[in-house]
Amino acid sequence: MKPSTRHFGIAALGLLAACSSPTKPVPDERKPVRLITLDPGHFHAALVQKKMYDRVDSVVHVYAPAGPDGPEHLKRIEGYNARPEAPTRWWEETYVGADYLEKMRREKPGNVVVISGNNRKKTEYIQQSVNAGLHVLADKPMCIDSAGFVRLREAFQTAARNRTLLYDIMTERSEITTVLQRELSRIPAVFGALQQGSPADPAVTKESVHHFFKYVSGSPLKRPAWFMDVAQQGEGLVDVTTHLVDLVQWACFPEQPLDYRKDVAVITARHWPTRMSRGQFARLTQLPDFPDFLRKDLVDDSVLNVYSNGEITYQLRGVHARVSVTWNYQAPEGAGDTHFSVMKGSAAHLVIRQGAAEKYVPQLYIEPVGADLATGYEAALTGAFETLKRTYPGVELARRANGWQVVIPEVYRTGHEAHFAEVTERFLRYLAAGKLPDWEVPNVIAKYYTTTRALALARENGKKVSLK
Repeated sequence: MKPSTRHFGIAALGLLAACSSPTKPVPDERKPVRLITLDPGHFHAALVQKKMYDRVDSVVHVYAPAGPDGPEHLKRIEGYNARPEAPTRWWEETYVGADYLEKMRREKPGNVVVISGNNRKKTEYIQQSVNAGLHVLADKPMCIDSAGFVRLREAFQTAARNRTLLYDIMTERSEITTVLQRELSRIPAVFGALQQGSPADPAVTKESVHHFFKYVSGSPLKRPAWFMDVAQQGEGLVDVTTHLVDLVQWACFPEQPLDYRKDVAVITARHWPTRMSRGQFARLTQLPDFPDFLRKDLVDDSVLNVYSNGEITYQLRGVHARVSVTWNYQAPEGAGDTHFSVMKGSAAHLVIRQGAAEKYVPQLYIEPVGADLATGYEAALTGAFETLKRTYPGVELARRANGWQVVIPEVYRTGHEAHFAEVTERFLRYLAAGKLPDWEVPNVIAKYYTTTRALALARENGKKVSLK
């Protein structure tokens, strides 16, 4: 018998009938984690459930308002349940109604709330959930402006009092080239010491390129119209840059708590729009026209300006870093989202490239600084690499004109969608231990201070320019 998914629809009480199996699974006392999905407006909410987990019960309670987002979420879950290879067994118990948030807080049918959707609402959802004594696994960004940052700090204080965990989904910590870049930066014989750099020549640079139109789980991604509204989704400076700022902290100061009041100084920030035609918008959202809430961002009533692009230059404990994000409408044929990263050490630069030369697959390079490759550096690198291979069997070195490429077996390239399960597994381990690592919470706060302060600075600079 196939697992069942309960679908959204119009019902007197908002409770919906099962579409296939009439038998609801009996709660499994051996699985102490019970998920609640709150207002799932982004496909990341479904990716958390792309696999089953040993400690997680198969019944998931969904609370949402009426609208198109909920049905799209349940279609993805049903797809995972019905797939021929490694099907999941989720049963979605769904409530639809204007009082969905209050009903969730009152009923509390689970103990972990998964939040991924409209970012304007996300900080409130986080606050309400931790106030109710629930753990939270939240997609980024947890907040999209300075006022949200203040509320987020308060939510962490409440979570600490209630002994609940509040954790954001940092999938890029699972990407293998990023993992190996971090590991190599911790080996002095390979990397030397992290440089401080300057605003014009940062010691750490991270750039990402994303695309509005893409395929997810093999199907064209339908975006909700609010995704293009920066008042609801947030600007690029506070959205995707969350990952980049997180990686700078995670790689440069691993497992060290940061204090945003002393360790972070935003130097410059700028933002600019992606222009989207009416036809592109219709293809992406399957809507015939721009909704009224986007009229404020239209140019000549025909082109939508989406402030999805941004760049931040800042200092983190004296180390100069630059992060930037760009959103295009659609990737060229054969391409996809891309990532570029460099960490500059006194002995070598560690560089991730994902361009045409790499066939759009991220590759990691080790490029010695001012070193003769015939000297002792190669011997030191080779020796250090043997130690690394004990943790990552199969990785190899290949000589290149200006250094080496780290050759990575395909088994480590699990892909972006699989990274959601890897993050969830980490969260479940923390849940079982009853606490997050000591550095996680202060570093999350430092991260969101950086992004929201950058947005405020970019908008201030924009107003100054417009007055000239």
